[in-house]
Amino acid sequence: MITYLLLSPRHKAIVKTKLLHTFGIIDKNWEINGKSNNYQMTSPTFLLDGIYKSMEGPKSSRYIQLNQNDSLLWITKFKVEAIEDETKAKISNDYICHTNIDLNDESYYTSFGLQDRIGKQYPRLTSLSNGFETIDFPEGYGIPIRANEFLYVTTQALNHNQAKILKKIKHLVTISYENYAINQKPLMSKTVFIQLPYNKENPYEITDFSGSDQCIPVETKNHSYADGKGNMLSGHWVIAPGKKVYKSEINSQLQLKDSLRLHYAAIHVHPFATRIKLYDKTTKTTVFSSTIENYKNKIGLLKVTPFSSKTGIWLYENHEYELQLETNNTSIVNQDMMGSMFLFFYDKELDEKLKQLK
Repeated sequence: MITYLLLSPRHKAIVKTKLLHTFGIIDKNWEINGKSNNYQMTSPTFLLDGIYKSMEGPKSSRYIQLNQNDSLLWITKFKVEAIEDETKAKISNDYICHTNIDLNDESYYTSFGLQDRIGKQYPRLTSLSNGFETIDFPEGYGIPIRANEFLYVTTQALNHNQAKILKKIKHLVTISYENYAINQKPLMSKTVFIQLPYNKENPYEITDFSGSDQCIPVETKNHSYADGKGNMLSGHWVIAPGKKVYKSEINSQLQLKDSLRLHYAAIHVHPFATRIKLYDKTTKTTVFSSTIENYKNKIGLLKVTPFSSKTGIWLYENHEYELQLETNNTSIVNQDMMGSMFLFFYDKELDEKLKQLK
């Protein structure tokens, strides 16, 4: 009991949810409903019994296959909704922290003869989160996948505002797809995110960081990275009350080997973010900007705007790019922050391979 009380809220939620599911106090099962062109899954029950900020709430994961055969499918849309535990009625999406979709990059790329891509980046296909609960690719574009390829889905609950609560919820996750036709255009996903330097000797030291992109990390065990030069960087950091702009280079994450055409960007930020930009430092221009709408009377994200374009916009190998995140912490206490994008580019190499398969 003493050990449990000393745990962080995130780890308490993991232990509590595991016990509640193990002893059958709340439903531990995923419900699968494979309708035509819509793969739906309903999460186990999550018990909300207090404040759970971003990354802290109860969560559950499972592997899925869209079908049992090896036919080629085309994922066109991802969606997550919060629903009431017993009635399955839709409730506020304020109870959605995030839903991650990961793939096995070794299996996925091998099936298309692209083994040189294995292990080049973290195999997260995309993520949905509070304020950004739907990804709908431009018409004619999508993610090609073998029907029996395994995807790993994790969904997590959120509660920023209700300290006194005892509520059971579930998440309904939908993956929409269609059969492959030769005229569709495949997308590849590249993840970029803001990484800020911190003092590795004393990471939680309270220092005046005005005019600097240094940060105090939320913790050093997760979302903490070495830059190869002896410095430590955090992708999950603390913001003080007031306005601030954070900047982070992303060329090392993009790994552009040639020009690529961007067609969609899924955005992940935390409350008190107000705008995030993909910025071209070479031309000193904004590639695109995502406006972010926060609630005015409570903590939470009302709407996060994606980038979506059927025409697309080019990014170039010899240009320097960075993410710029604007925040406005209107509360009177420190808050936590992240800023990331899942960028979807037209995949010419894969398109040529798919046409050969067809």
